Amino acid sequence: MDVNVTKTVPIEFKWVVDAYAKVRQGGKAMGIDEESWEDFGKDVSGNLYVIWNRLASGSYHPQAVREVEIPKQDGTMRKLGIPTLRDRIAQQVVKRYMERQIDQIFHSDSYGYRPMKSAHQALKTVMKNCLKFDWVIDMDISKFFDEINHELMLKAVGHVMPEKWVSFYVKRWLEMSVQDKEGKIIPRQGKGTPQGGVISPLLANLYLHFTLDKWFEIHYPDVRFVRYADDVVVHCKSKEQAEQILSAIKLRLAETKLSIKESKTKIAYCTDYRRRLKHENVKFDFLGFSFKPTKMKSKFGGYFIGFGTAISRSNQKKITETIKQERVLTNTTIEIKAISVKLNPKLRGWLNYYGFLGTRELHPLWCQLDYRLVKWIKNKYKIPWRKAEHKLNVLKQENPKLFYHWEAGIC
Repeated sequence: MDVNVTKTVPIEFKWVVDAYAKVRQGGKAMGIDEESWEDFGKDVSGNLYVIWNRLASGSYHPQAVREVEIPKQDGTMRKLGIPTLRDRIAQQVVKRYMERQIDQIFHSDSYGYRPMKSAHQALKTVMKNCLKFDWVIDMDISKFFDEINHELMLKAVGHVMPEKWVSFYVKRWLEMSVQDKEGKIIPRQGKGTPQGGVISPLLANLYLHFTLDKWFEIHYPDVRFVRYADDVVVHCKSKEQAEQILSAIKLRLAETKLSIKESKTKIAYCTDYRRRLKHENVKFDFLGFSFKPTKMKSKFGGYFIGFGTAISRSNQKKITETIKQERVLTNTTIEIKAISVKLNPKLRGWLNYYGFLGTRELHPLWCQLDYRLVKWIKNKYKIPWRKAEHKLNVLKQENPKLFYHWEAGIC
């Protein structure tokens, strides 16, 4: 195949190959065409060539996304739009091209889905800000990905990307129809970008860059904010300032066709041993962690009340429920090694994410897992509880790396 033919759009074949390598590492969920990675892999070169040829000629048109629903912590459902594998590859090509051009314009305190940025960095910045600022606006944007206005989105893309081919591909992806669970094709109504699309996080960052980040920079340069995609906290010096800024944020969001979710937006006071005003909200959650008054040990001896952070109660409960419902822990026909193989990726993920500031708050979770392991041993070998506990302790001593939380020395 000749991949050096002059095309209308300056996209190189190598970009498509690199995009394939990137998205191939992601999820296996199939789009509406039900093509799997195994199917695609039967003729990788030929399939990548077709994608490149259509992208580079300007004739690439995406298919509809497949709608799936996943439960949110508040009991409601979040709708995701799953593109086809080919659309994911094509989106990655354009996303990478755009990212190289525009990532440097984004605010330093925008952390979500950016190269060399992480949720842990965002959390650490919030911790530092809470020491300097007494008040926090904990805000939730209502149905953000569903409400992104296409006209404003394309205006933002055109402002930072002069290449017309970028805008027309973004326009096509914004306008992708949705296939619901019954198979009905639902057209877009000039708003929304599928949460699940490869390019959607970058577009979301760009939309909120102009909606909030630049706006804060211009109108409220003395406040601090931390944003991770559409999760935002704003740090203020006083309650009055927080109330005034929250009102202004609501007006600003309305200008860009967005709104606050009132039930999940609040002003919180960072109570500690120095800050003792009475306020109804003295904690807030961000990225799975709770920021709240916390008993801390002083380096001079004794304890004091500081404003600290740890895994949120809702996420503790979620992990506990996951452990309770883990079917492998009810299968007594297998060996314990098979259980560790199944659970260790989850344990490693939980510990690496929620344990980066310390593991004390995670101890009950790991003890819950060991309790389930004792129960599994009791049922498998039909022995009393005390003997099962002893058997597990012997296993720990003989195989300290069998489970990830054992290897980390927890519980």
